Amino acid sequence: MLERDFINAQDFILSFKLKWTRFLYPKVREKFLVLKPNIRSKMHLDDVDSLVSNTPDYKIFAWCERHLQKMKYSGGYGLHGFYKERHDVFGEKNSEEKTEKGKKFCLPEYYQAVDIHQQPGGIWSNPFAGLIYERGARTTTPMLGNNHKDLHYRFAETLLKDLKHQNSVATIIDLGCGFGKSTRPIAEYATKSSIIALDLSEPCIKLAREEAKKNKLNNVTFSQADARITSCKDETIDLATSTMLLHEMPESGIIELLSETFRILKPGGRALHLDFWLMRDAFDRFIFEGHSWRNNEPFMSSLFAMDLPKILADIGFVNVEISSFKEAEHIDPENHPYWRFPWTTIGMYKPK
Repeated sequence: MLERDFINAQDFILSFKLKWTRFLYPKVREKFLVLKPNIRSKMHLDDVDSLVSNTPDYKIFAWCERHLQKMKYSGGYGLHGFYKERHDVFGEKNSEEKTEKGKKFCLPEYYQAVDIHQQPGGIWSNPFAGLIYERGARTTTPMLGNNHKDLHYRFAETLLKDLKHQNSVATIIDLGCGFGKSTRPIAEYATKSSIIALDLSEPCIKLAREEAKKNKLNNVTFSQADARITSCKDETIDLATSTMLLHEMPESGIIELLSETFRILKPGGRALHLDFWLMRDAFDRFIFEGHSWRNNEPFMSSLFAMDLPKILADIGFVNVEISSFKEAEHIDPENHPYWRFPWTTIGMYKPK
């Protein structure tokens, strides 16, 4: 396909998605908001399902969410076809450089079982999968437009602001680093620290490593490893973090990851995860239960059902703090009228 046709098609899909975000979503939510507040506050998932699931507005909304994503990745001008045609150009730029792997590494079955986000073959199965994932992530949050990068820099600032790691020598681990979306700002801000970045996807690790080299970030070590089995020694990590990882793991995997984090953190060490968990009301829960299936993210709904404060306390963490996260300065998480992810920071400490 011609590159200009590909760009035009992707721009059209993004424009359509903005209409879906700004017009279709409010139309569906309006049916919930017309109810009195005391009624809305008592509603559960099934109540919202009964209220909106059979309405034309919701059916169109759900169809668009599923199929716009499908068009973005595997349509006639989709990301997969574009990069597959240009494999020789966009393939493994650093294919001769060996990727470090964790001990006894193997891809988990759950990770291979579904084409996550509807990306054909997942984000691990071909050498250009990391490039597709990175390009696709640019339009995951359409309201941010060209400011998507800011989300990760804002999170890095939150991660580091009260730990003084920007000016200290610390060991930080980025679990499920992907193509380095949060790793890079962490490395840029915490220049004196050592960052360990792990991910299951070798194509993503290679892309992240290549970008780190371009940006002359010499304080990051990348490894293909399972965040549940980091191979780090006991009590050697000052700060552990992840960005949009928990909702892509089954409940048992999340608990294993959190337990592993507790093991590797130093006494008094901190973990802070950015994910999707806190929601305003039953309507938001209904929308994202549906998103979980429409976007091939089958474990998102199980994360919503987890009692995270209790699980973290049972593992041994203290000072657990779970808060809404503003992905941009102009967004009010409690009153935003358009579709947005329920961004949440999940913070905890290991006792001293």
